Amino acid sequence: MDSERTRVTRHQPDANVRRELGHTGNACIVVIYGTEIGRPVTLGTAPFEIGRSSKNDLFIDQESVSRAHARVSFDGRGGYSICDLGSTNGTFVNDTAVKERVLHDGDQIHIGRSILKFMTGENIEAHYHEEIYRLMTVDALTQAYNRRYFDEAIERELNRARRYARPLTLILFDIDHFKKINDTNGHLAGDGMLRQLSAAVKSKLRREDIFARIGGEEFAIILPEIDSGGARKTGEKIRAVVERTEFKFEQTPIPCTISVGIAELDADDPGASAVYARADEALYAAKNTGRNRVVG
Repeated sequence: MDSERTRVTRHQPDANVRRELGHTGNACIVVIYGTEIGRPVTLGTAPFEIGRSSKNDLFIDQESVSRAHARVSFDGRGGYSICDLGSTNGTFVNDTAVKERVLHDGDQIHIGRSILKFMTGENIEAHYHEEIYRLMTVDALTQAYNRRYFDEAIERELNRARRYARPLTLILFDIDHFKKINDTNGHLAGDGMLRQLSAAVKSKLRREDIFARIGGEEFAIILPEIDSGGARKTGEKIRAVVERTEFKFEQTPIPCTISVGIAELDADDPGASAVYARADEALYAAKNTGRNRVVG
């Protein structure tokens, strides 16, 4: 997973990006996960091909991408469709495998381990600005907040907890034996598991809880106004839902468990790093004492 970490570009597109967005008018694809994140590519009337060969209009250098993977075509009436070119790992639109499909504004296209977003409309540059702003805070693969947002949020919530003398607890968890899952089933399966796990966990959290992906398979949950006792209940709830969830990739079930570490803010903590360090120690203890458990 480390080689595919998301990089965030600047919010304000440079002159080349503005020229690219304004070249044809009303349709483009933006890379929102994978290498060159934030890169926009406009679509014209000519067929637009995506694949691992450098001859493609969009070149994606990943083993999971076929040399000629997919083609986006203009229908002559202002619309676009995508078709798979017999790729090894398939083309997915909004997590559904497709042979050919009409594209709609906001559709997410999965090509190998990259995610592309199709945008159409009158003001593409405004849409692009909005998407880049979102990418500054959200991990496109899992739809959880990213590490940058987490680092800002935990400092903000710590200051608020101290100001109003309220409890604050941090949960850290990661997937047990995730390297083995990747080695056995492939990185595409690992990516699919991360997406499914994120959706399962988010369904068990409160609106005010802050859920973030902070590493390859590591996640964090900031629980405002919850003490360690309440956090243990939350930790056990998400541990159990992950264990019960039937994760699948291409109809193959993949068992999954998580290990969970918990730490509550202490009055004498010098900063957020102290809370994080204790939660990380608790996570390490959970993994060292058998995994699939909550410590803290």
